[in-house]
Amino acid sequence: MTTNPPRSAFTHIVAFEVSKDELVVHTLPVDEQCTIDNRPVSVRRLIRAEIKRNKKDRLGQMLVICEATGGYECHVLDVALEMGVAVHRAHGARVRHFGRYRGLLAKTDPIDARLLAQYGLKTENIRLYTPPPPETVALRALHARRTEIQQMIIAETGRLDHARHKSVLKSLKAHIASLEAAFATIEAEIAQLVEENETLGKKVALMRTVIGIGPVSAMILLAHLPDIGRLTKGQVARLAGLAPINDDSGKKRGARHVEAGRTAIRRALYMAAGVAMRTNPVLKAFADRLRGKGYPFKYVVTAVMRKLVVILNAILRDGQPWKGAQTACG
Repeated sequence: MTTNPPRSAFTHIVAFEVSKDELVVHTLPVDEQCTIDNRPVSVRRLIRAEIKRNKKDRLGQMLVICEATGGYECHVLDVALEMGVAVHRAHGARVRHFGRYRGLLAKTDPIDARLLAQYGLKTENIRLYTPPPPETVALRALHARRTEIQQMIIAETGRLDHARHKSVLKSLKAHIASLEAAFATIEAEIAQLVEENETLGKKVALMRTVIGIGPVSAMILLAHLPDIGRLTKGQVARLAGLAPINDDSGKKRGARHVEAGRTAIRRALYMAAGVAMRTNPVLKAFADRLRGKGYPFKYVVTAVMRKLVVILNAILRDGQPWKGAQTACG
């Protein structure tokens, strides 16, 4: 006896394959496709037509779905929310794996649009998109710009080491000075945002009770992991890409490993873990125990990173400073 693969609760799918200027739209169950401009007015017109079709033909629950594309999907998300339609922002890698499972190796916008629609139709317990609060959006944008300026400073400083021509040296020094001023401005704007926003200020204060977490680490985590404090320890570890993954088969017991996760979060936690392993008595003792058992540095620092994000999630959930701070001071 064969069984059909489970479906989601949604039976009317409107999938948008997103590019800068155009959207290829595939609709199920009617299996139709069209291309429209990537503009709010075009998206609104199409979704309005699908709502009318849904009511007329009784197609069931409707879902709008698109992939994350670095911001070009914003019109689809915003209009769907504005019109009260359920919307999901899909993870590109998951959609590609779904395509491979279905034997689809070719890639074109029309193929991808239909695949995305099938993904929305077949995926159970699909997580609906909810917009982050304004302070998180602002914090994320400021952090992104801070990182860009920081990378430009590093690049220009590297060029300065090898420059010999007088005009080139003058140009590099002037540009570095300008970038450093812009960097200071962004830093001040981030500090002002945290100071003026009561919610952000409380969260940063709580997070900084954990020795090893500085203002930059706290800012990055709040910008890129806004749900921290509302997750289980397993969920927060998975989102950070720090949950141990089994690699067993038969009698084989492979080494546990971690993968995926949000890059900015992992980088911030890596830097924080390096500090905590030297200066945080509780986490230093934890790391020393692992080293004493013969675990390599990579394993130890990953374990400390995971412990850090779980601790931060717990103190934000409870709204209480880290209890280990009392141990460390005592």
